[in-house]
Amino acid sequence: MSRMSRKQAAADPRATSDVEAVEALEALKRQVTALQRVSSMGLLASGVFHELNNALTPVISYAKLALRNPDPAYRERALKKILEAGERAAAITGGMLGMTRPGRDPNHREPTEMARLVDDVAMLVGKDLNRHGVRLDVQIADRPFARVNATQIQQVLVNLVINARQAMPDGGPLRIRLASDPAARTVELSVADQGVGIAPADLRNIFEPFFSTKTGPDSGGLGGTGLGLAVCRDIVEAHHGRIRAESRRGEGSTFTLLLPSCPPPAAAEPRTGAA
Repeated sequence: MSRMSRKQAAADPRATSDVEAVEALEALKRQVTALQRVSSMGLLASGVFHELNNALTPVISYAKLALRNPDPAYRERALKKILEAGERAAAITGGMLGMTRPGRDPNHREPTEMARLVDDVAMLVGKDLNRHGVRLDVQIADRPFARVNATQIQQVLVNLVINARQAMPDGGPLRIRLASDPAARTVELSVADQGVGIAPADLRNIFEPFFSTKTGPDSGGLGGTGLGLAVCRDIVEAHHGRIRAESRRGEGSTFTLLLPSCPPPAAAEPRTGAA
């Protein structure tokens, strides 16, 4: 809020009340967004921990083998395997930390390679989807950049993937597709399932707070709060983007994010005059 608006509010008690109400609403939205992000990660936690254990097992095994084998060539091969597994574990924990940390500033944006963001989300949700019989198909048409808060867009994508998985109680294919439209200067990111679909009358309301099409708990005992898609819409619109939904009963749903694209960050220029 600008200093001028605060001065005007101070001069008018009614304006002060309005300003305080707006600030309280914004603070509440931030809290809801944070809680929704933590809730999503809670659903994925067991699968992520399983993947982390799988990554750490070869680290221990190859370390033990290298200690018992004096052959330098064998030890070098073992160290390479340990390095690969360690990098995999670091990627998993990095993805978890990226999702759970709110960041320095919720309004912070920076050029982000969207394909890498999609890959990170695919890694986080993979085990959970496998456990529920969902086959993930990631289609990356190109590798565009967008100026985004990566944590927030990951949150949107994870939420859409979880919703898609819950819409397919018997499993099935789930597609994440990334493409760009250079002419429109947009990045298009979609999540498509072949689940139960959404009735036309409900489709108009799905982004409204507290509206949910889920009638009861899923296989994990979880229902819907009606806040997930509302948070997604707020995040996308704060990025000057749009989110749309298409669905047919019994045939599935597709949710598409349209975000403004940006050029990739310029490579650091070489320093001159250095010794």
